[in-house]
Amino acid sequence: MDPPRQSQKANLNREPRRGQSQSSTPPQKDAYARLLSQHHSRGESSLSLYMEKLSTRNTQQECERKQGVSDRQRHGQRRDTTTSQDGDIESGEELGSIKPNVAKKHQKPHKKNKDSSRDVASKEAELLAGLPQSPKKASSSEEKSKKSKKKVLPKHADEERNREGILKCGVETQMSRPKSPHGKDKKLQQPRTSSANSPADKSKNKGGRGSKKQVFEPYMTSEEVSHGLKRGELLQGQLRINPKKYHEAFIPSPDDARDIFLDGIVARNRALNGDIVVVQILPREQWKVVRSDTDCEGASESDTQMERVAQTAQKKTNGAPRRGVAAEDQRNDQDEPGGKYVNTSLAGAVEHLEDPSTPRSSGEILQKTAKVVFIVEKKHSRAVTGFLKFLPDKPFAMFSPVDHRVPRINVPLADCPEDFCSRPGDYSSTLFICRIVSWEADSNFAEGRLAKTLGQAGEIEPETEGILIEYDVDFSEFSDEVLDCLPKNLPWIIPPEEMSRRRDLRKECIFTIDPATARDLDDALSCKQLPDGNFEVGVHIADVSYFVEEGNFLDATASHRATSVYLVQKVIPMLPRLLCEELCSLNPLTDRLTFSVIWKITPEGKILSEWFGRSVIRSCVKLSYDHAQSMIQAPEKLFSPEELPPVDPVHPIDEIHQAVLHLHSIAKHLRAQRFSGGALRLDQLKLSFTLDKETMMPQGCYVYQYRDSNKLVEEFMLLANIATANHIYRKFPELALLRRHPPPKAKMVDELQELCSQLGIDIDLSSAGTLHTSLNTLLGNDEYSSARKEVLTHMCSRPMQMALYFCSGALKGEQHFKHYALNVPLYTHFTSPIRRYADIIVHRLLASSLKCGPHIGLSTGKVEKQASHCNDRKTVSKRVQELSSELFFGVFVKECGPLDSEAMVMGVLDQSFDVLVLRYGVQKRIYCKSISGLASFHHRKVGKKSELTLVWLPEDPENPPVEQVISIFSLVEVQLKADEAPMKYSAVLKKPEDGRS
Repeated sequence: MDPPRQSQKANLNREPRRGQSQSSTPPQKDAYARLLSQHHSRGESSLSLYMEKLSTRNTQQECERKQGVSDRQRHGQRRDTTTSQDGDIESGEELGSIKPNVAKKHQKPHKKNKDSSRDVASKEAELLAGLPQSPKKASSSEEKSKKSKKKVLPKHADEERNREGILKCGVETQMSRPKSPHGKDKKLQQPRTSSANSPADKSKNKGGRGSKKQVFEPYMTSEEVSHGLKRGELLQGQLRINPKKYHEAFIPSPDDARDIFLDGIVARNRALNGDIVVVQILPREQWKVVRSDTDCEGASESDTQMERVAQTAQKKTNGAPRRGVAAEDQRNDQDEPGGKYVNTSLAGAVEHLEDPSTPRSSGEILQKTAKVVFIVEKKHSRAVTGFLKFLPDKPFAMFSPVDHRVPRINVPLADCPEDFCSRPGDYSSTLFICRIVSWEADSNFAEGRLAKTLGQAGEIEPETEGILIEYDVDFSEFSDEVLDCLPKNLPWIIPPEEMSRRRDLRKECIFTIDPATARDLDDALSCKQLPDGNFEVGVHIADVSYFVEEGNFLDATASHRATSVYLVQKVIPMLPRLLCEELCSLNPLTDRLTFSVIWKITPEGKILSEWFGRSVIRSCVKLSYDHAQSMIQAPEKLFSPEELPPVDPVHPIDEIHQAVLHLHSIAKHLRAQRFSGGALRLDQLKLSFTLDKETMMPQGCYVYQYRDSNKLVEEFMLLANIATANHIYRKFPELALLRRHPPPKAKMVDELQELCSQLGIDIDLSSAGTLHTSLNTLLGNDEYSSARKEVLTHMCSRPMQMALYFCSGALKGEQHFKHYALNVPLYTHFTSPIRRYADIIVHRLLASSLKCGPHIGLSTGKVEKQASHCNDRKTVSKRVQELSSELFFGVFVKECGPLDSEAMVMGVLDQSFDVLVLRYGVQKRIYCKSISGLASFHHRKVGKKSELTLVWLPEDPENPPVEQVISIFSLVEVQLKADEAPMKYSAVLKKPEDGRS
């Protein structure tokens, strides 16, 4: 698997074609109109309709997608294990990814460990008992009894997305009926035209009793919401639902205090995880009483990004929080109750739910509670994977999502495989996709339509497809309209008139450094020594915007996808493969269009001058990180041609070697200057896989090593991004698309500081720079110290917020532009336009500022809207990548386990604790009640420090019991073992050999 930098290699979206007329091009609106007229004669749909189609394509793409992949250019998926890691190489840029992502949706309800089974059992009990208690009121017991006979109460409120009408009226007719294992296949039922066919209506009308009582409160009107928000009576935020306890949900507090708690399904009022909602704070007498301190982590996730926060929280049923340890790993199941990766974060997500009121004498404080009164934006896709359950004598089946935060869904029997009613057992392990189409206020259940049969649970491809659909990733083939925007005459050559407009760098010694199997090469480097002893250093980025013209169908699709999505075994690209891997990719010994930043720089890394412009390069060699690392480690060695890929004979191998060494030397100075200037980097263990070339199944896994060759490339990409940010902001102070990283939450930092003090750790959290210095000077180099540093890194990542794209004209106050981790006032993304649409916009701005590109049809509003969309898709992309990694690791454990490893405790709760498995970089929660051979366990807490004492039964009854103390930084031995459920595994604690620990 590729190094973190791989993520860079996927986004080379370009600025407006330089070949376009230099005179003012009509703004985007006119460009759209021009395009419409061009296509009108062919009867093609207008671009606006195409954009509308794009917005709903993901709702039906699994039905439109063909099983075979016949057209290489058309197909959106690439098997590129090299670029499967989407970690930005910018230091600190991925701090957000360090946060716990606990939302694994792809685990089967009938395949859970004991703990998850308990959770489900409690859920079933609640469902059978009747409606959950609303913060305001509860349904009558009589009505509860009636409902429990009819259906199972949904795990959490869920409702159709804004395109609900489209789903009901259009998409369903295009979906193919799920296939029977016996080869039978029917078309999906047409959209129902009569309420008699509605499962919900049937159940509602059962017995002919009149209208039912409202289960959920009706939403407020837009006017009421608007006035309430202005008066401060209502609050808006992103809903996060605890995957371990589906009845708990939270939204961030606007005053940077504890998160606000939503207790129960009724309080969520049909909103789903990730939705932007408006809530009303409940009366003070309905607030929760919770402990005022955290168990150990002291940092709750208050980040509003999808799938990250309170997902790791565990709360006692009496309302007192059980601090979760949110140690998140990209590969760990953090979204699913009892999932194979129950990464609970070092900051009990409940801890931040408390209200910042003065603690009571008992050490308890009040936590604000609220209820949803309006859904502003339905971010959740309303598509879920799950299983069908046959209900005798019912005109519908029950769909049980594997994500317990989504309600049970009634689906028409006509949607089910035709032999489902007669042979329901045949489908007990079959994964389906269901889309919620409605959820009425008087119904406990959502209504949905079965969209597709994915295949057998536990198999990589069906599980992967389910992940993509649930997260609304467009993995469909590129449309004819998009392909029509690509060059027709192949092999394509650079037009002479375009060559004349660019700086010709083809004779320079320019090369790429990428993962060995990378195919989308979007950046290249050059370095030559000048007569005065200084260096001319260049960063050359694929000029994607030349091919992606503003306002056409290709641009619309790239804008909609916003990012490439990297899975372990393949890539879902933002752009067609012809661009990603050929015309834009800086392949060796080929003329390619680029956008270059060239500096005159001293050997110590001081910049003397810089130049921006469009250029043409010819890469002389495609180096891998391994090749570059070998050159760095052997500065005196003369490399033979056999040791390297094909090299342009114009440039001797030694010239390339010296250029790499000079770049390495300058990069070390740049890096030292960055960190001495106050930058921060929080590195976490990253799991990589080796795959069988034929089956693409995992053969092995390892923790990826970040080496000097990676750091070399990172420094110059950072330098280029910072330089570009300053340039476009100077030229377009109201239009610049920049990237900011807000500082961590102050309260969470204070709590973490207090926790570290109690643990005897002298760490300075006052700034990014002091934190970086503390982490890198505090501990030694022995194995135990290295493990402690990994745990500390996870702890320190908890208060961190996500970096965000924004438009400079939409955010007032330059102090808010700053990038906390990089400690720079301005930052943007310029270096990966093949895989990031944000970079394409930046390229267009840069070209326009240099008068080497067409006039841009952008406004502050358009840039800000696109920035917000890019933020959403980036968050989704990262989560999907994490789930893919979890999927493969689950398979690896099953095929190659049990796996033994040393682990370090990351957080301690009252009945469980979280460990970082050092050999594989994954986190798991171990529940005391499930530990075999344990006689008893005891929990105690001193301040914020939590501790468990495990009492082991002695092997010899004559001997006394063996005690083992579990606290943060304790080293333990664990064994990873596959569970009966596919893709799931558990960490089993081994009894200490020395009899005491």
